[in-house]
Amino acid sequence: MGVRLMVVDDHRLLAEALASALKLRGHRVLAAAAPSAGAADLVISRAPEVCLLGTATPAEPGAFDPVVRIKRDRPQVAVVVLGPVPSPLGIAAAFAAGASGYVRHNERIEGVERAMMKARAGEAAVDPQLLQGAFAELLNPAAQPDDEGARLLQLLTPREVEVLVRVAEGEDTRLIAAGMGIAPSTARTHVQRVLMKLGVGSRLEAAALAARTGLLDRAAGSASLPDRAGPPRGPGAVGPPGGPRPTAG
Repeated sequence: MGVRLMVVDDHRLLAEALASALKLRGHRVLAAAAPSAGAADLVISRAPEVCLLGTATPAEPGAFDPVVRIKRDRPQVAVVVLGPVPSPLGIAAAFAAGASGYVRHNERIEGVERAMMKARAGEAAVDPQLLQGAFAELLNPAAQPDDEGARLLQLLTPREVEVLVRVAEGEDTRLIAAGMGIAPSTARTHVQRVLMKLGVGSRLEAAALAARTGLLDRAAGSASLPDRAGPPRGPGAVGPPGGPRPTAG
């Protein structure tokens, strides 16, 4: 017996192509739609047996809000999510919202059909291999890079980044001023701004925070930093930067 269903996907061509394929296999498609909003209202008003709900971002917050709404107002509707190979959070979020199944977007039509039949029968419709992969990732999560350094780096201007690097290298205000070709009072102001933006109370704390979050490594690779081979020369400086000092006699 065919399933009375709806196909809802942000991409209309995908929704209509899937709906056409399922019609040819004897199923009754009530609608094939691609609403940017109002998906839940559409499903609730038509009350299909099964709703195939496509999503491109299963791990995004709110991705399955329509599922929650559908299950609240039409608990008899079985929702099968169509999406990319998700993270464990994607699968968990789908089922936590009330979905009856999760099928990959690139699944063959026979696989989609099997998932629909299982969902209508009240069974969980998810590929065992997909579930196994999700559990494996949960048990052995991949290390996620710490992006705190990147966030902090965005708070600083290029000049403040250079100041932070010099602070971390142990330069005092006089050396910072000489190295950057600025007045000591200006260097002191830059240092205070760096401390304020990083939310620390001392130069030592700033250096420790920069090292712990990887900010120093990011700053060293920043194209905005000047050549550190020698300090910038102020007006009236004599001789090439980093060159030999003149000797007496």
